[in-house]
Amino acid sequence: MTETDNLLFSALTMNPAALHLDAEYSKGHPLWGADREQRIHARPHGGLSVYDTTYGTTLGNLGWEEVRFPRPVLIGDTLHVTTTVVSKRESQSRQDSGVVVFEQRAWNQRDEEVASCRRAALMMKGRRRERRAADGAAALAAVRSR
Repeated sequence: MTETDNLLFSALTMNPAALHLDAEYSKGHPLWGADREQRIHARPHGGLSVYDTTYGTTLGNLGWEEVRFPRPVLIGDTLHVTTTVVSKRESQSRQDSGVVVFEQRAWNQRDEEVASCRRAALMMKGRRRERRAADGAAALAAVRSR
């Protein structure tokens, strides 16, 4: 996570909180303590997992539950994410799709959990999904080769 990542996310979400944008203020924050660096506003654990899990196959996100941020993300942190399918069911209104609930968890380079959530999404199924998943795998390979 870079300072630019943080600035872009803060600007996009229109969140000017000093905790995320002012390193001096952040160091003196009563919750995190004077010995800590600037906090990152972005919590990218959902986005980091897209290429590995749902690229091109999500019809729509239906909601997030149990969202937790047990530790701050700091400038310079390297994050990794896991996604687990918690449940799935056929859509009641669309024959070409189903509802999948994912549990996503993010850790920093010290293997400290920094974020978790459950996300429900309306997902494609069948051959259409298989084609999109293959496109996602190709896109991921292209990104990783850069």
